[in-house]
Amino acid sequence: MLKKKSKKTMGVEEYVLINGIYQYLFHSGTTDENPVLLFLHGGPGSAASLFAHAFQETWEDLFTVIHWDQRGTGKTLTKNPENYPTLDVLLQDVLEIVHYLKNRYHKQKIVLLGHSWGSVLGSLFINGHSEEVAYYIGVGQVIHKRASERLIYAKVKQAIVQANDQGDLKKLEALGDYPGKQFDSQWLKKSLQLRKLQGKYQLTSKSHVSPLKTLLTSPLFQFSDLSALIKGNKANKELMTFLGSFDLNAEPAEYNVPLYYIVGEHDWQTPVALTQDYVQRINAPEKKIYIIPNAGHMTMVDQPALFLSILRDIKNRQESENETEQE
Repeated sequence: MLKKKSKKTMGVEEYVLINGIYQYLFHSGTTDENPVLLFLHGGPGSAASLFAHAFQETWEDLFTVIHWDQRGTGKTLTKNPENYPTLDVLLQDVLEIVHYLKNRYHKQKIVLLGHSWGSVLGSLFINGHSEEVAYYIGVGQVIHKRASERLIYAKVKQAIVQANDQGDLKKLEALGDYPGKQFDSQWLKKSLQLRKLQGKYQLTSKSHVSPLKTLLTSPLFQFSDLSALIKGNKANKELMTFLGSFDLNAEPAEYNVPLYYIVGEHDWQTPVALTQDYVQRINAPEKKIYIIPNAGHMTMVDQPALFLSILRDIKNRQESENETEQE
């Protein structure tokens, strides 16, 4: 089913008719016997398929990993340039992809991993379709976007004050009452200015991996992918507005699937404190948070060995649980 990608792993690209349009999937793994893991990428509009070679080869001993370029993103956007996503349409896309993967790999359920924006999509999906998912892994889980932005602002301000840089303090204060009440184009401009200050004070990713180099060296890369990256912001404008007002605390706190959260110790995009508070207040068959030291928002890139050990622990926990239930 999987065709050869390297000596160790197997992979295949395909376009599948999902919810009315042909959408891009990339399958990679060592054996179809492993659990199937659907990776929900961030953004909205930031396909992870082109970066998979930089972090996931070791995962493929544990899972068959499926990357999906979401509607309005990457290779799916290139093939469907006028088809922009809404939240409801994306959730239906996920459901149809899950059904497709279950049938293709002969699985009763699949594993769902959501990163950043993908964790919003994943959390909402498991609330509505828990019967489809064996367990959920939230990486850089978005809890409350507005609260996250306030914490980011406060952390950057603390770093600027400690550095006694009056010029940067003026730049920060020029953002006004951040993040404000409306998540619109003005907020996006302000957030980009704040992100620049984050980078200057090393409050972003801890990785030394170049995103551009990683993109250009991807075995999946085509020049049309650059155009899709540029168009992604426009295509996902409605989702960005939704993300800006998102609060997972407003969703049901009762889950029917095991939940595992992986967060970087120095992730100031989805701060640790918010995830810790959230995990305490929810109920699930099993729940656990893993905090990776010396990692930012891209935990799987920043600390790949630690990330792999966590994935292995999660899989072992689930296998042990299943064995206990069968006894």
